[in-house]
Amino acid sequence: MSQKQIKEALGLIFQGIGMLQTEFAHRQFTIDGRLVGDIGEIIAATEFDIELDDVSRAIHDGKMPDGRGVQIKATFQDHLTFKTIPDLYLGFKLFRDGTHEVIFNGPGRIIFDHYAGRAGIGEKLLRFPNTVLKRLSADIPDSSRVPKRLSVLA
Repeated sequence: MSQKQIKEALGLIFQGIGMLQTEFAHRQFTIDGRLVGDIGEIIAATEFDIELDDVSRAIHDGKMPDGRGVQIKATFQDHLTFKTIPDLYLGFKLFRDGTHEVIFNGPGRIIFDHYAGRAGIGEKLLRFPNTVLKRLSADIPDSSRVPKRLSVLA
């Protein structure tokens, strides 16, 4: 790859980041930091009935209208991270074509309880396979999930 191609590719990346920042001014979309996490948060805020906090926090990234906190995680890989026990956990797998899949939507306690015997659970950031999280999420009743926005359902 030539320097010119690198320059063009980075220009496109930063053009996309600029577009995201225009619509979601409270997110930085830093290329060397929280870019994937910020993208996950705006997907959640767009599709689900939550309001993002202006500043990301350790346990919850936003709240539902009933006050329950929501931790949002996103990845391009085959695992999501988990540390503390949030009220609700919303995890996405992102794809390069711009689509995404909801891997987990429900109480964080379910993940914690499933992995209760794992060293460091609830104390340090751990990675868990999307396949297991998706299976755990499958049986969660809608009343225990983050609901979709009505405009998304229409």
